[in-house]
Amino acid sequence: MRPQCPHAAADARLLLAHAWDCTPGELGLRSLRGTAVPEPVRARLADLLERRCAREPLQHITGSAAFRYLELAVGPGVFIPRPETELLVDQVIAAARGIERPRILDLCTGSGAIALAVATEVPGSTVVAVEKEEAALAAAHRNVDVDTHRHAVAAAGSTVTLLAADIRELPEIGAFDVLVSNPPYIPAGRTPDAPEVGEHDPASALFGGGADGMELPAAVVRAGVRVLRPGGTIVVEHDDTQGAALRTLLTASGFTGARTHRDYTDRDRFTTAALPEES
Repeated sequence: MRPQCPHAAADARLLLAHAWDCTPGELGLRSLRGTAVPEPVRARLADLLERRCAREPLQHITGSAAFRYLELAVGPGVFIPRPETELLVDQVIAAARGIERPRILDLCTGSGAIALAVATEVPGSTVVAVEKEEAALAAAHRNVDVDTHRHAVAAAGSTVTLLAADIRELPEIGAFDVLVSNPPYIPAGRTPDAPEVGEHDPASALFGGGADGMELPAAVVRAGVRVLRPGGTIVVEHDDTQGAALRTLLTASGFTGARTHRDYTDRDRFTTAALPEES
């Protein structure tokens, strides 16, 4: 028997709003006014609740996921951005502060969550986002092309360019001030606890390669050595067991100040480091 769906009450409220084609706030106003839920909405909600009870991700049912100030299109074949990944954006903002027209590289962009967040929150930035999986790249294009996102990027004076490529075989793309990545990193043989992850997130977005899951995080580090300018910063999300290994790898690769940061649940979640400045 599957465990009970977490956050059931909150999910049910969001699904009712989705079924009724309104926002959660509007749902509250309708409740205060005593507006009855129409029968077609009840029928649609019943179907949505059945799907959620089967542990289909809420974001796949509604077709969107919240990430910082954005609403992103997601669906089957596309990794659902997580709240803890929002913390990487804070590090990018800090690293880009004071740099005129910073160039920022987002590897394994997936839905484009980090790239769009950075482009809208780091004014004047040039963001290049790389993804090799077709479904994810298509979702990233959809998200970048949404009118509200395009206007927000333009209002910030930024640009986002999507590039189809394997991060292990990057073409010549110039030099960057910051590299950020949430690569696949789950060690081989580990089964994700939540059915929403193990049965719905694409395996290509989860497993990092090798028994320790470090093959793709290591590829991100190699890319950083190649494309970052002197003084440039790297920000890499990883499994909570990989912090020490990643710090060792970064230091051996010539980075300085490698530091692992914790997420909202107080687990090691991402590591930052910098290339030395030119003497």
